[in-house]
Amino acid sequence: MRWPGLALVAVLAVGATAVAQPAPAPVGPSVSPAGSGSVDNPLQIPDLSRVLPTATTPEGVSATLKILVIMTVLTLAPAILMMTTSFTRILIVLAMLRQALGVQQLPPSQILVGISLFLTFLIMAPTYERIHREAVKPWLDNAPGMTQSRAIEIAEGHLREFMFNQIERTKNEEDIYLFLEYSRKAAIPLGTQVTRADVPTSALVPAFILSELKTSFVLGFRIYLPFLVIDMVIATVLISMGMLMLPPVMISLPFKLLLFVLADGWYLVVGALLAGFA
Repeated sequence: MRWPGLALVAVLAVGATAVAQPAPAPVGPSVSPAGSGSVDNPLQIPDLSRVLPTATTPEGVSATLKILVIMTVLTLAPAILMMTTSFTRILIVLAMLRQALGVQQLPPSQILVGISLFLTFLIMAPTYERIHREAVKPWLDNAPGMTQSRAIEIAEGHLREFMFNQIERTKNEEDIYLFLEYSRKAAIPLGTQVTRADVPTSALVPAFILSELKTSFVLGFRIYLPFLVIDMVIATVLISMGMLMLPPVMISLPFKLLLFVLADGWYLVVGALLAGFA
C-alpha cells in the first residue's frame, strides 16, 4: 500500500466519507435492565453507531472497512510524514549542536522540535503546494477523472521525487540499491541501469531515511570540530597550570558560547540546513 501518499489525503477522505454517509438518528439515554447497574456506569460499551455506519449490505461493509483503514492510517500519518520529509535531518543536526555546545537542556527539546517542524514546513512547501494543486484540490472539486486512487498516486509521486532528489544530492544512491536488492531477493548486476520507476516506495522510504541519517551525522561532525578544539585547548591549559580538580567543561562553556555568538552560529547552521536540500 502506498502509505506516504495515502497519509496526505487521509484526513480529507474521512471528511468526504462522513458527508456521504447519512447522519444517524439521535439516540436518547438508554435504560439499564434491572440489576445491571446505573445509566452512568463507565464500564458500559460505547455506542459505535455514531462513528461507523450500520453494515447491512455489501456496500455498507465496504464503507465501514474504508473508514477503519483511514482511521488506522491517520494514527500513522505523523510518523509517515516526518520520515519522508526533511524533519529527520534537521532535528538530528540541532540536537548534535546542543550536545557540542555542552548545554544539555538549552534549548529545550520542545524548542528544537518546534524549530525543526517549521523549517520542515518551509522546505516542503513547494512539494506540498504541488500536491494540493494537482491532487487534493481536484479531488475535492470532483474534477473529471480524479478519483481517490489517482489523487493518492499523484501525491505519492511528488513525495518520491523529493526523496529521490535528496538521495541523489547527497550521493547516497547505494542506499537505494541496498534495499532494492533486499526487496528483490537478488543482487543487481554491475552496470544495470535502474530508473526511478523501478524502485518501489517500500524500498525508497528506508533508503531515504538512511541517507538522511548519514548526512545529518556528517553535518554534526563538522559542527563538533571547532567546539572540540576549544575543549582540548582549555583542558591543556588547565593541566599545565596544575588545576586538575577544575572541570574543563565549566571553563570552556563560556568560550564556546562566545564563539557561537560571534560567528552567528544559528544563522550558519540553519543556512547550511536549508542549502542542503534540493
